[in-house]
Amino acid sequence: MRKIITVVGARPQFIKVAPVSRILRKTYQEILVNTGQHYDFNMSGVFFDELQIPRPDYNLEVGSHSHGKQTGIMLGLIEEILLKEKPDGVIVYGDTNSTLAGALAASKLHIPIFHVEAGLRSYNKQMPEEINRIMTDHLSSLLFAPTERAVHNLALENIVDSVRLSGDVMYDAVRYNYMIARDRFEISKFGQSKGSYYLCTIHRAENTDQPARLKAIVDSLMSLNMSVILPLHPRTHKILKDLELLEKIIRHKKIQLIEPVSYLEMLMLEMESKGIITDSGGVQKEAYFAKVPCFTLREETEWVETVNTGWNTLVNPFDMDLSTTICQKKMSNYIDDLYGDGNASQKIVDGIKSFYI
Repeated sequence: MRKIITVVGARPQFIKVAPVSRILRKTYQEILVNTGQHYDFNMSGVFFDELQIPRPDYNLEVGSHSHGKQTGIMLGLIEEILLKEKPDGVIVYGDTNSTLAGALAASKLHIPIFHVEAGLRSYNKQMPEEINRIMTDHLSSLLFAPTERAVHNLALENIVDSVRLSGDVMYDAVRYNYMIARDRFEISKFGQSKGSYYLCTIHRAENTDQPARLKAIVDSLMSLNMSVILPLHPRTHKILKDLELLEKIIRHKKIQLIEPVSYLEMLMLEMESKGIITDSGGVQKEAYFAKVPCFTLREETEWVETVNTGWNTLVNPFDMDLSTTICQKKMSNYIDDLYGDGNASQKIVDGIKSFYI
């Protein structure tokens, strides 16, 4: 049996791994490596059990460092695992430092690399994720593109023959997990009902590390005439407190601060919301899958299809009034197969099988 090593480093990547692993493990021996790039206190045993996610075979516990140092540490540790396990291929997901470290380590050892979520481009090289995407794509042996646009982006960089249009594994995951979430959780837990609130997430450094921008975002949220549920990441919580914005939010009765929630609870909050305000790439797509309008607190997005279809609006908090933007939003027709047919995982495994024929 061929051996495949999968390298991930954050909770969203585990969620993408789950549907692929369920199919991959029918044919291959999969070894799962968690770099620990992002510590997540919701990554308990319950997380793996309730989502039927395989537990990591290796936990590297790299933690937070500067981009260069973090990538370098992971590169060395992953190389040791590859030398020990001698896999037939390495799967990497998305655009994190873990993705790049896994691809670099495999390429140095001449091990085939399979990149899931290939071909995404924001065309903003100030974002470390953009550098990670580009470099990983150019190192990969097989590139699984989630959309037609991603295929086109790769063709512009002369990457053609190794590209497979698979659809999006996150769509597979949402379809599988939403019914579980709906059965296990009630929105009444948060004192809300369907469509009675907006859901907001803020975590990107481009928002949290610029005090003026973060203040503008907070002011925008306070301008809304409906409740806002804001699951607060510990890092964002600390920054808001240091900037003396936390008390301001607490005093504002319509913003409901809650602890970070599990993936299933987050799915339920997304599906039941009136709209979603976020700077997360994954949440933008989940908003689309939920058929809920999204307002993205960024200057650009790698998920341009969501914008082009009219379901996502980029919002600059300095020169756009969020309340007015939301009120004026007109939804377009929903495209069911924008991110595939929900069978991306099977197409990815089939692509890997064909690679070895």
